[in-house]
Amino acid sequence: MSETNGTILSVNGLKTYFQTEDGVVKAVDGITFELKKGETLGIVGESGSGKSVTNLSVMRLIPEPPGKIVAGDIVFSGIDVRALSIDEVRKIRGKRIAMIFQDPMTSLNPFLKISTQLMEVTRLHLGHTKDEAYAHALKMLKLVGIPDAGTRLDEYPHQFSGGMRQRVMIAMALSCDPELLIADEPTTALDVTIQAQILELIKDLKARMGTSVILITHDLGVVAGMTDKIIVMYAGKVFEQASTKELFATPANPYTKGLLKSVPDPAHEQGKELYQIPGLPPDVAHLPPGCPFAERCDRATDLCRQQYPPFVEINADHHSLCHFAREVYAESVAEQNKQEL
Repeated sequence: MSETNGTILSVNGLKTYFQTEDGVVKAVDGITFELKKGETLGIVGESGSGKSVTNLSVMRLIPEPPGKIVAGDIVFSGIDVRALSIDEVRKIRGKRIAMIFQDPMTSLNPFLKISTQLMEVTRLHLGHTKDEAYAHALKMLKLVGIPDAGTRLDEYPHQFSGGMRQRVMIAMALSCDPELLIADEPTTALDVTIQAQILELIKDLKARMGTSVILITHDLGVVAGMTDKIIVMYAGKVFEQASTKELFATPANPYTKGLLKSVPDPAHEQGKELYQIPGLPPDVAHLPPGCPFAERCDRATDLCRQQYPPFVEINADHHSLCHFAREVYAESVAEQNKQEL
């Protein structure tokens, strides 16, 4: 990876597998992407598509056994993460790469005060004294918009609402001014109003601190105004990747089009059933031959069921894993032009 092009994270051919009683689960099977400094990347897809495992692999948090990174390169700011010892990884994790974990309700230790949990991070990574760590924890709580932070700092997690706990998790993740922030479903289990506040908070902090962000979600609506580019994952594979603007305007994959149609529209005709992609995601331990989306795709042919699809280049920044990627893209362009008339 070259520092000259401003790339902070380069993942190439990443494969993370799990040994189970049912066989080898290929949770992530050949993921490649790059993230530049100051960029926000959205990773979207249904549950079980491999989004979280991809980023746990980047953090070297895959439990071994049963999981193992079996192939691929993870290069962060010129450092080969896979070649590091566990002690060396710990020096990066939490300091230079931070993660907001999926469930704010269970991510905090219920037996420790918020102050204790926030102070631990800076004492470990920044060498703060107890007083310095406490002052920094207070500053971070104020930064993420928790009212009466001085009092709330010495309270326990159960005294905080879900949205406030998520703010504490963000404060913890940002305590050491990380170069990369991975937000794994940061709005899960939060109501719509709080979701908007949390997303706006991440956006604002990113702008102020210049942090690169990976935002993981199953909801394309969440990433619309947050990201510069998007990766759509399905069955452990990248099905489509493009700039956010292009992916929303002219998707080149039937799966992406299905996800976009599944987002509720305020102008939806009353009485008409909401769209949903038929069927369920495949079992990644026993994937069918051909395209893993074929059984759910309304344009699948025998070719799709028999042959694995190519990763088609639509343009330099837009790729789609589909036998009919160019045709789907052309249809999307025609639909977009029709809307603009």
